[in-house]
Amino acid sequence: MSKSKINVGNFFEDFKIGQVIRHAAPRTVTVGEVALYTALYLPRFAVQSSTAFAQAIGYERAPIDDLLVFHLVLGKTVPDVSLNAIANLGYADFKFLIPVYPGDTLSATSEVIGLKENSNKETGVVYVRTTGANQRGETVLSYARWVMVKKRDRDAPVGPEIVPDLPKSVAPSELGKAAPPINVGAYDKALAGSRYIWGDYEQGEKIDHIDGMTVEEAEHQLATRLYQNNSKVHFNQYYEAQGRFGKRIIYGGHVISLARALSFNGLENVFHISAVNGGRHVNPLFAGGTVFAWSEVLEKAEIPGRQDIGALRLRLVATKDKPCADFPLHGAEGKPDPAVLLDLDYWGVLPR
Repeated sequence: MSKSKINVGNFFEDFKIGQVIRHAAPRTVTVGEVALYTALYLPRFAVQSSTAFAQAIGYERAPIDDLLVFHLVLGKTVPDVSLNAIANLGYADFKFLIPVYPGDTLSATSEVIGLKENSNKETGVVYVRTTGANQRGETVLSYARWVMVKKRDRDAPVGPEIVPDLPKSVAPSELGKAAPPINVGAYDKALAGSRYIWGDYEQGEKIDHIDGMTVEEAEHQLATRLYQNNSKVHFNQYYEAQGRFGKRIIYGGHVISLARALSFNGLENVFHISAVNGGRHVNPLFAGGTVFAWSEVLEKAEIPGRQDIGALRLRLVATKDKPCADFPLHGAEGKPDPAVLLDLDYWGVLPR
């Protein structure tokens, strides 16, 4: 049987600096994906839940959830970037640029911007810049991420180490691009679920989101299929039984969506993720674990030219099997608390 026509994915030594990959299988987003996303995570933000609410404040209709857009675009990249990955390590300089609505078609392109072989010679870190575009060629989001990828041949030569210099944060002037002018007078805080808007939050404030959600094997498999993310570490128990954990790893994006949905309790009016400054998947999650979350207001910012909305720079921390009343983050000797799954730094937008 010939294997010449099948895709076995790229290994570390296959990537080259400056390489541009146009990913296959554009995806038209429908209300079906929206309903399934709601069933998986229980997001309750009014702008994405109600076309009537969204139109009243200035949207064309209810936009697609920001993270659903992210998952669908990232899923396009997996066969080329991370099919042979061991772990997705982080994100930076991540910007949502225009709203996405049902009926829009998303495609993705990635450029290799960094490569770093690990000392074990068996793996390396690949840095890519991915852009997602709609059917009109407009960029809807752009982000950098880095993944640890296996080498096919331990002794294969690799090029010079290049680690990209990525910005530590997205500037406030870059925020709000994916939010149209908001009619604040028509923003119904009772329907949104909270009276607290931008001026009611303070820098340094911490919020325990209280609720927890247990991850089931079937739902994380369904979610990853929804995004057409075919990474072996999430799907193939035969393959993973021979790996370091002996079982499938929950897709890190699944944890992000769970934490974001949990953050509704305390951040009900943060209706839009404008940018992600950085993020780390600190520890893996497996089926059966219960996810909790807490947030800290790192910074408040006015958005130049916008009197309708303001931005909060938020640290979103997700934990496994550990409620967040004491805001877990660091453990012994300053190391991450072993219960911490996610440490995400993002800008959220809400009415003023």
